[in-house]
Amino acid sequence: MLLKDIIHIIESAAPLSNQESWDNSGLQIGDKEASVSSVLLCTDVTDAIVDEAIAKQVDLIISHHPLLFHGLKTIQGQTMQERAVIRCIRAGISIYSSHTAMDCFLHGVSGRLAEHLGIAHYRILHPTLNDQTGYGVIGELPTPLPFSELLKRTKTTLGAAAIRYIPPQGGEATLVSRIALCGGAGAEFIDDAIHQQADVYLSADWKHHQFIENAGRIGIMDVGHFESEQFTKEVIASLLADCGLTLHLAAADRSPVKAV
Repeated sequence: MLLKDIIHIIESAAPLSNQESWDNSGLQIGDKEASVSSVLLCTDVTDAIVDEAIAKQVDLIISHHPLLFHGLKTIQGQTMQERAVIRCIRAGISIYSSHTAMDCFLHGVSGRLAEHLGIAHYRILHPTLNDQTGYGVIGELPTPLPFSELLKRTKTTLGAAAIRYIPPQGGEATLVSRIALCGGAGAEFIDDAIHQQADVYLSADWKHHQFIENAGRIGIMDVGHFESEQFTKEVIASLLADCGLTLHLAAADRSPVKAV
C-alpha cells in the first residue's frame, strides 16, 4: 500500500485542516509514493520506539505527538529528535503524526478514552466546527458510581501510577454519572464541562490555580498526559484494520514520567 493512501484514510477521519495553528501534524519524514506493508503505532517517537521500529523492520511509524514541532537548524544526532530523523531516514522508515487533528475527531483521542472507561453515549464537549468535531467528550456511566470507585477504575484502566484529584462537592462517596473528559492538556474546557452539568472532568496537566479555582464546582482528575492519550494508537489501528497492513502496537510506548 502506498503511504499516500494510508495518509488519505487517516485524514478522512482527522483532516489536517482541524489541527491547531501552532501544531505540526501530518507527514514528518518520508515519501508519499513509498510502499508500506508494516506499521508501528505509538504515542511519542523516542529512541526506544525507533529501536523497536528498526528491529521489527517496519516501513512507517505513526505517532500521536509530532516528532518535529519546531524547525531543526542542525541535525547532528545530539538530541532525541535529531537521532530519530537520522536513524529513520537511514532505515527507510517514514513518520506520520496526527496530534490535534485526531484530538478533534469524535471517536479519536477522547472518544477512545471514554470507551475504555465505560462511558456511553458520548458527544463532543467543546465543538469547534460542528457536533462531530471538537475537543473532549461528555457522556454517561451506565450505572452511577461513587467518585472513589471511578477513581479506582480510572487508575487501573489507565495504568496510572498516581492521579491528582479534587472530589465533587459532596466528597469521595458522591455518586457520579455524567463524566466529561479530554485527552491531553484540556483544563481550558472545564467551563464546558460545568455548563453541561458534568459531575467529573478528567484531563491532564492541571495547574495548581486551576484546581483551586474550580474546587467545589466539579470533581477533577488529572490522570497524566501520556495516560490519557495512550489509546490513540488503537484508533489508528481501527482505521487501518482492513488495509492488509501488519500493524504493531509499540511495546516501548510508555510514559517516561514516574511517580512515587
